[in-house]
Amino acid sequence: MNKRMRAIAAGAVAFCLVGALGLFGCGSSTAANNTNANANANANANANTNTNTPQEAVQLQIFAANSLSKALEEVQTLYTASHSNVTFADTQYKASGELNSMLEAGSYADIEITASKGTMDTAVSKGYVTESTRFDMFKNDLVIVTSESSALTGITLDDIAAGQLTVCVGDDSVPAGNYANQSLSTVGCFVDPDGKVGKDSAGKANGTDAYAGTPIEGKVVTDTSVGNVCKHAQSGDVDVAMVYTSDVYRFGGVKIQSTVPADTHKSIVYPAGVCAQSKYAEAADAFLTWATTDQEAIKVWQKWGFELA
Repeated sequence: MNKRMRAIAAGAVAFCLVGALGLFGCGSSTAANNTNANANANANANANTNTNTPQEAVQLQIFAANSLSKALEEVQTLYTASHSNVTFADTQYKASGELNSMLEAGSYADIEITASKGTMDTAVSKGYVTESTRFDMFKNDLVIVTSESSALTGITLDDIAAGQLTVCVGDDSVPAGNYANQSLSTVGCFVDPDGKVGKDSAGKANGTDAYAGTPIEGKVVTDTSVGNVCKHAQSGDVDVAMVYTSDVYRFGGVKIQSTVPADTHKSIVYPAGVCAQSKYAEAADAFLTWATTDQEAIKVWQKWGFELA
């Protein structure tokens, strides 16, 4: 084959290769376009499907401190009115220590709200509550109350320390009782088993007679819930009781004599968190967020004497 024929043959081969590449490119572009079109169609179909799919029905179980009962019931009613897929199981209102005991025994909950940092510390350390979801929900004050008909006026912690009054406080399982004992220790009316005073004390008798040898020895009644403590004052069983401000709103029948100085006890906070075993952790977290940001919910908390932390 002469040089000219070889050149023509080479040119023909080159032309064929260019054409083939062009066809391949067109085919690839067409395939890509078809793929993109299919993807867009699928995305649109999924979007339409998601839009029309009803939300999953969720029932949340809450374990909460006794003092939250009235307020939390109202807030739950508000929430279900605007979140039709959510209902609440029979909320368990107990002393904070009892809530932890229930979780330890295997009871199911989606949310726990306690009345003290210490009980939530325990819940987190034992794996009942997921630590990353924990936050301080409310603040409260400790007050000295009497029955509405009592002739006593302006009773303070120092008046209790004079030893002339009978007193009711919560037992070791009741955070309000722990705070009360911390305050009583600062005026020599509670003997901490570890020798600690005020904020450094746990406010727990731990099986001892922590009032023995103090000005109020033989004058103290303890009970298993802050509600029962309040009732002792209502009925006049005791001269005074030490409860939360919110309990005055919740139970009525008592009047505040004075607010216990905040520097005599640990800060009163209500921590909340999503339980580690929750089947509806996302929904539980969404409820807690709403409950602390929705303006109507905030009004309910305030009505019952709670201040958001």
